[in-house]
Amino acid sequence: MQREEKQLEASLDALLSQVADLKNSLGSFIYKLENEYDRLTWPSVLDSFALLSGQLNTLNKVLKHEKTPLFRNQVIIPLVLSPDRDEDLMRQTEGRVPVFSHEVVPDHLRTKPDPEVEEQEKQLTTDAARIGADAAQKQIQSLNKMCSNLLEKISKEERESESGGLRPNKQTFNPTDTNALVAAVAFGKGLSNWRPSGSSGPGQPGQPGAGTILAGTSGLQQVQMAGAPSQQQPILSGVQMAPAGQPGKMPSGIKTNIKSASMHPYQR
Repeated sequence: MQREEKQLEASLDALLSQVADLKNSLGSFIYKLENEYDRLTWPSVLDSFALLSGQLNTLNKVLKHEKTPLFRNQVIIPLVLSPDRDEDLMRQTEGRVPVFSHEVVPDHLRTKPDPEVEEQEKQLTTDAARIGADAAQKQIQSLNKMCSNLLEKISKEERESESGGLRPNKQTFNPTDTNALVAAVAFGKGLSNWRPSGSSGPGQPGQPGAGTILAGTSGLQQVQMAGAPSQQQPILSGVQMAPAGQPGKMPSGIKTNIKSASMHPYQR
C-alpha cells in the first residue's frame, strides 16, 4: 500500500513538472503574440510550435509509461466546501480559483464533458459512421484540392507583391518636356518672333496697322481692320488712310488748309 502511494506521488510530481513546463512555454508564446507581434517572424513561431509539440509528446510518454499508475482509477472527493476565500488555494492555483465552493466544484472536478457537448459529440460520431469509405475518400480529395488551390493563390499573390515592391514604378511622363512646357508658358522661353508675310505689327514705320492713331489728329471717327468686308476707309480729321491691300503705300492725297503766315489771324 505504501509502495503504491509513493509511486503515485512520484508520478504526480513528474506530471506536475511536465505540465508546469508546458504552461510556461504557452505563457511565453502568448506574450510574444500579444506584445511582440510586430517583430515576430515565422521561423520563431515555428520554433515555439515545435517546442510545444515536443512537450506534449513528453507528457503523453509520461502518462503512458508502465510505471505510471492509471489516474483514471483514482477518485477525488472534496472534503471541505466553503464560500470563503482560501489563500492557500489562491497560491496553488496562481490566483485562478479564489474559493472552493459548490459553484466551482462541478467544473473543476468534472471527468466528462457537459451533457450538451457529449450529445453533440455522439451525433458527430454517428454521422461519421454513416459515410462510406469511398464517399469519405472523395470528400478528403476535394478538401485537399481546395486547400492546394488556396495555397497556390496565396503563394502567387506573395510573389507578385514581392516583385512589385522590387520593380520601380513605370514613369508616364518626360521631365524634360514638362520643364520646357512650363518655361514656355511662364517665361516665354523658346518661343520665336516670326510673323507671317503681309502682317504688320503695331508701331512699325511705313506700315500703318489697324488701330494706329496718327500724331497730330484731333479725333478718331472710325477705325476698321484691313481686309474687312466693308471698303470704307477710316478718316482721321482730314487725313485719308491708304486703301486696303496697299500696306506700304503712303497716302496720295492730303487735304490741308494752310494759311499764309503774313496774314494776321485777327485781321478782318
